[in-house]
Amino acid sequence: MTQSPYESMEKMYRPQRHIYDLTRKYYLFGRDTLLKELNVQPGDRVLEAGCGTGRNLLKLVREFPDSLFFGVDASSSMIETARRKFTRHKVTNVSLATELAHTFSFADTFGLDSKFDKIVFSYSLSMMNSWRPVLENALKNLKADGEIHIVDFCDQQDLTRHFGQALKRWLAKFGVAFRPEMIEYFSDLEDSDRGRFDLRTLFGRYAFIARFQKAGSDLPALSEDRHGDAAENQTSADDGPKTVHL
Repeated sequence: MTQSPYESMEKMYRPQRHIYDLTRKYYLFGRDTLLKELNVQPGDRVLEAGCGTGRNLLKLVREFPDSLFFGVDASSSMIETARRKFTRHKVTNVSLATELAHTFSFADTFGLDSKFDKIVFSYSLSMMNSWRPVLENALKNLKADGEIHIVDFCDQQDLTRHFGQALKRWLAKFGVAFRPEMIEYFSDLEDSDRGRFDLRTLFGRYAFIARFQKAGSDLPALSEDRHGDAAENQTSADDGPKTVHL
């Protein structure tokens, strides 16, 4: 029987939740750099999609106590761990929900009357084969002039060959891969005047940080004819080296 996304994420992360923060700091590089660059304003509503144990949200709450923060994750155990963390630190301006990244809604999930100012993806999109519906949902729930911020694995092209290949094989065991077609998706949005896209790489292209600022009016969907079918472009563990011109 095929597992639902909730079941598969729960199976993966329920055993890991108590050691997740300790272990991830050794290879999820660039997260704090992204957080420092968010430029959250008082009263902003900021959502992290794939918030896990709430590690990033807790840092943001401490830095920006006059803003509101939200998190969604498919693993109920991770959300439970995050809630306990926020209770322990007496945090009151964070709301969490067990929800998928392509189905959350500012209104239905959190009862809000307006969209988010910023949406953050921290090492989550590289785990998603169906990344396009996730980004389309994020854009739908983002205010005009709002921003999507991403930190994730890049193509590792500037790392030593053996280390880069070993890293790709290890990540592939968890269904994680750099997705250059996602970068092309944002570039196409910028080319069609739907927003502004900035990207830079970190640590020998180990990772990248990207920001997309939505145009000043709500976006129509980017046509499949322009971008191509995402399913045909998916990166798999068996593909050769991928690169994107940055």
